[in-house]
Amino acid sequence: MQSIQGNNPHLVQLFDEMKVNYAIDPRQFNHYNIKRGLRNADGTGVLAGVTGIGSVQGYHMIDGEPEPAPGRLYYRGYDVQDIVRTHMAESTFGFEEVVYLLLVGSLPNRERLSRFDAALSSARKLPRGFIEDMILKAPSANIMNKLSRCVLALYSFDERPDDTSMENLLRQSVELIARFPIIVANAYAAKKHYFDGESLYIHVPDENLSVAENFLSMLRPNRRYTKLEAHILDMMLVLHAEHGGGNNSAFTCRVLSSTGTDTYGAIAGAVNSLKGPLHGGANAKVMEMYRNVRENVHDPCNENEIYQYMRKILDRQANDGSGKIYGLGHAVYTISDPRTQILKEYARELFERKGRLADFKLMESIEQQGLRALQEKLGDRKNVCANVDMYSGLIYQMLGIPEELFTPLFAIARIAGWCAHRIEEVYTGGRIIRPAYRSMVHRQDYVTMENR
Repeated sequence: MQSIQGNNPHLVQLFDEMKVNYAIDPRQFNHYNIKRGLRNADGTGVLAGVTGIGSVQGYHMIDGEPEPAPGRLYYRGYDVQDIVRTHMAESTFGFEEVVYLLLVGSLPNRERLSRFDAALSSARKLPRGFIEDMILKAPSANIMNKLSRCVLALYSFDERPDDTSMENLLRQSVELIARFPIIVANAYAAKKHYFDGESLYIHVPDENLSVAENFLSMLRPNRRYTKLEAHILDMMLVLHAEHGGGNNSAFTCRVLSSTGTDTYGAIAGAVNSLKGPLHGGANAKVMEMYRNVRENVHDPCNENEIYQYMRKILDRQANDGSGKIYGLGHAVYTISDPRTQILKEYARELFERKGRLADFKLMESIEQQGLRALQEKLGDRKNVCANVDMYSGLIYQMLGIPEELFTPLFAIARIAGWCAHRIEEVYTGGRIIRPAYRSMVHRQDYVTMENR
């Protein structure tokens, strides 16, 4: 109310009137069997289409009822755990291969992957004057905001922006996937300079480096990074590249694509969806909670003390008062999130080398005791597991990546899935997506101004 009065006192009366007119009795949702959030009563998602891109599995349907199961994530039928473990074992970078797999639909051989790497490398270059005019002259304190604006601006530099042929969609997809890391790195450099008063470093990407290596190189003033850091970041990109057509940002992209709009408009919409704290910003909320626990728990090795603090968080007596233990729970996964298991498996070495193993163990304790407290509160009503956000923020921190870049890094990875879903929607959807809302409006006779 104070902000309204400070900006325009004439809005105060409008605000009071709006509060009445926007109110909807929550009982109406149950009365009309409204599937809020496009969720069924058992928490599963409402089926809105079919896809051959990704598969998120967290339960089995038995006699029409969801039965909890260990989580699995598949890209074009390939288990993401197998992809990550193979590349980590061979010390190779997997994100480019995953991008190829998601876009094209099959695994590339060595020659095809090499040509695809070359295509990505050549597509990284932004249009002439783009960095100066679109990023440096109009910096933003929020990198996701800047990324969205830059995506829309690229429309003006495309000779065929509205061409929805598969050939053109592939070209646009490759260009956007290649340019996202460059835009984010430069947008962050501009933010540090113009908003934080630090020196400005603009690095040119190296055509011989992977996406993960290039991002770390462009992010750091001295361009130095270790191989372990690059491989851990590559693993993070692989794990975030795709998560089915039902996640909010991918579905946003598909909804927009179903209208026949251009690639830049559809992808910008997905970026803005991911920007929301209930979607892409969850790992930052985990880090806020982590710091709060570290500051208020006297002995981080005392599991009972952490358990008691988790109960206080659930009772809205600690942290931000929301009653949420961030990083726990998922819309699909029940027993486990496969991405979380992979992160824990490979991140330990990074924490050991950084001399920060105690931080990793504290997060493990928060996970374990948080699950204990949450399960006691929920009873048998729901299976809960730690999701990928529980550890991703802490890993980014170990890589020296600031929190302002947590969600943009999510976008750098997920653009691969978005583009694949856009192509699939354009070529297989065939109908504009238009769900219905139950109207609560009652017919009224129009009253003239003199009689109001």
